[in-house]
Amino acid sequence: MQSANMLLKNFVRCSAFPFAVQHGMKKDFFPLCRTLILSPCLKEGTSHNPSEKLDLDEWKKVMKSGLQEVNETVSEHKELSTLAAARETVQMWRLAGRSVPENISEEQLKTFMECPSKSSKKKYLKYLHLKELYKKNDKRKMDEKRERRLETQEKASKTDEIKRNSFACLWANAIDKTHNWRAAQSMVFGQPLVFDMSFENDMSPREVANTVRQIVLSEGCNRKSVDPFHIHFCNFKDNSQYHREFIKHYREAWDKLLITVTDQCYTNVFPKDKIIYLTADSPKVMKTFDHDKIYIIGSMVDRSIKTGVSLAQAKRLGLETASLPLEKYLLWNVGAKNLTLDQMMHILLTLKDTGDWRKALEFVPKRKYCGFVGRSVYELKKSLNLMNTLKLAKRQEEVRKQFAKNYSKKLTQK
Repeated sequence: MQSANMLLKNFVRCSAFPFAVQHGMKKDFFPLCRTLILSPCLKEGTSHNPSEKLDLDEWKKVMKSGLQEVNETVSEHKELSTLAAARETVQMWRLAGRSVPENISEEQLKTFMECPSKSSKKKYLKYLHLKELYKKNDKRKMDEKRERRLETQEKASKTDEIKRNSFACLWANAIDKTHNWRAAQSMVFGQPLVFDMSFENDMSPREVANTVRQIVLSEGCNRKSVDPFHIHFCNFKDNSQYHREFIKHYREAWDKLLITVTDQCYTNVFPKDKIIYLTADSPKVMKTFDHDKIYIIGSMVDRSIKTGVSLAQAKRLGLETASLPLEKYLLWNVGAKNLTLDQMMHILLTLKDTGDWRKALEFVPKRKYCGFVGRSVYELKKSLNLMNTLKLAKRQEEVRKQFAKNYSKKLTQK
């Protein structure tokens, strides 16, 4: 038994242990070597039994597991050495004046090492360098904008402190209380106006932020009107992008808004026969404003103009749809017939108060139409001719230049 243990001890020392020493893993390999050398019969407090046999299978398992650990540590050391070499290469290129980013992560280093050629590595580092420059430039612009805003706020606060007096403060508080009282009355007696908040997945974070900004403007316009709507936010989920953007704008005042917020669908809150979904894609044109109906506006700002999204939502729920009579009252010029949410709020409030489409459609941006249909024929022709002249001015100038060039060539030939 002792001779067998001595034989295995010499085998381990002669084979695996020098390998570990050569690769710098003596510390990691020492426990393995110790487990291979020691035998149960050599421990203290145990008596040597000559009849015991060596379990060679157990020794093989121990040897194999130890070699696997050695291979894993070798691969880890190789990976660390390659990363260090790649980082040194990047540092050398930076000192040489090439376009190299100042900070580079391990994932970017791994991607850099996977590049097949030197030119591709240079292009990848240049891409990271430009990306870093863009981020720094954006951060600088944001800092400058923040500083300018703080300066203007300080100047405004100073001027307000000089100009403000007790009468102005009392007047502002009185007006604010009046607006809040009207909004509170609208929650009991006002006509409901629903904002459909189920389009979060159809927009990017930037579009969601723009949508919330327009809804904030709409709420402020509604609160200041003589007969405000009772605003409902339906399909509104807690901790959604809408919710986070609203908290950014309102902060502590979010819980004090005089509106109704619910996660239920509007079909579960109001009867279907009274609901009209306002969408620019609807084939049915709205003729008059009905005070008994409940109008729904899709809370969506779509820069790519995906047509039919809100119309499909209304058809799926079996709701009546309508669009504003823009072509009936306006000579539409360019652009889609989609309006912002605050423009829709202004139009609906004006229709509710006056019922005059001409007065309500004055909130449509002037760049989208050239006039109302009811104007005289002479004025319409004049405005249309002016539009055509502006559109064809560039083309006419190109034609004149070409004619002058050809005419000069003919004169030289003669």
